[in-house]
Amino acid sequence: MNVIRAAKRFAAAMVAPTLFMGLTAYFVWNASRGEHGLTNFAVRRAQLAAEERTLAEAEAERDRWETRVNGLRDAHVDPDTLDERARAEAQVADPADLVVPYGPGKKLY
Repeated sequence: MNVIRAAKRFAAAMVAPTLFMGLTAYFVWNASRGEHGLTNFAVRRAQLAAEERTLAEAEAERDRWETRVNGLRDAHVDPDTLDERARAEAQVADPADLVVPYGPGKKLY
C-alpha cells in the first residue's frame, strides 16, 4: 500500500514540473526555429538587403531617366540630348557613338 501511495505522490509531484518543462521547450523551439524565430529572422534580413539593392538600382535608373527627360523639356533643351535624339530618330546614330553631357557653364573648348 505504501508503495502505491508513494508512486501516486511522486506522479502528482512530477505533473507540474513536466508541464512547465514542456511549455518551456515549446517556446524555446519556436523562438529559434519557428515562423518568427531567429533562423527566419536571418533569412528575412537577407531578403531585405536584396530588396534594398534592387530599390537602389531602380532609383538610380529613375534618376538617369529624369536627367534625360529634363534635357528635353521646353524651358531648357540640352544640346547633347537633342543631338542624340535627332541622330536616333534620323537613324544615323552609330551604336559606338558616345555622348558626354557637360554641366551648365562647362565648355568643351
